[in-house]
Amino acid sequence: MALPKHADRLERIWYYTYLVLCGLIFLFLIAPILIVIPLSFNAEPYFTFTEKMLAFDPTGYSSRWYDMLLTFGMADGSAARDGSWWADVWENSAWVNAAKNSVIIGFFSTILATCLGTLAALGLSRPEMPFRRVIMAVLISPMIVPIIITATGLFFFYSKTGLANSYVGIIMAHATLGIPFVIITVTATLVGFDHSLTRAAANLGADPTTTFFRITMPLILPGVISGALFAFVTSFDEVVVVLFVAAHDQQTIPRQMWNGIREQISPAILAVATILVVISILLLTTIELLRRRSERLRGLSPG
Repeated sequence: MALPKHADRLERIWYYTYLVLCGLIFLFLIAPILIVIPLSFNAEPYFTFTEKMLAFDPTGYSSRWYDMLLTFGMADGSAARDGSWWADVWENSAWVNAAKNSVIIGFFSTILATCLGTLAALGLSRPEMPFRRVIMAVLISPMIVPIIITATGLFFFYSKTGLANSYVGIIMAHATLGIPFVIITVTATLVGFDHSLTRAAANLGADPTTTFFRITMPLILPGVISGALFAFVTSFDEVVVVLFVAAHDQQTIPRQMWNGIREQISPAILAVATILVVISILLLTTIELLRRRSERLRGLSPG
């Protein structure tokens, strides 16, 4: 809120002090992320700023680590960049294969988490639902319980059921972690939902399926998409569960980064981190736009 014109001197001092404190806290939180971006362009294989970088010497900066994301693991990374080179990248590059696995696992786990989470949120939004609070607590427990405990439980359960070391098991595990985010976002969207619309549709002869897809779904769609994006980000960034339930050759981007830190300290990890930061910013921007659209649809904010 803007400072009112009738504010006295003490209120103005507090107002600007409050803004400065908020700015410092924001800078403190975001500084580690901002430092990663220029370090990913370091021409030297170090995790620190070199003298040339601090002097803004162009020779101190390079995109070699971004290029390494394509060439690492290739059969012949120095060959001419023709069709066969790109085919080699697609088949053999360790980072590209990890990215493919992350996208595929994230996509299917997001679909599963979104469907199950939306259905659960719809049921929990009904006032006649018995034991609503208990069920809600159980469903969102994966985001409260420490991830190492969840990963250990999944490992022992999957070992007994044959889902360990399989992509199906990883997808189901990531969906388990994503469902709470879908439930929370869709439930928040349903808080302002007018159930008289569904009753009016039933009075006009619409069956429950038609009512859901023609009335309910369009109104809660921003919340569903927001929950799906949160579920995808959760899957895309998860490493602990993958370490427990995935086979050694089922690499995802976080696991590839983990291996890179353990086996070789390479600024290529910083290049991946920068790309992930950009993707996260784009997803969060999308979520914020969807939130505003949801508020306009529900009449909570002016159009």
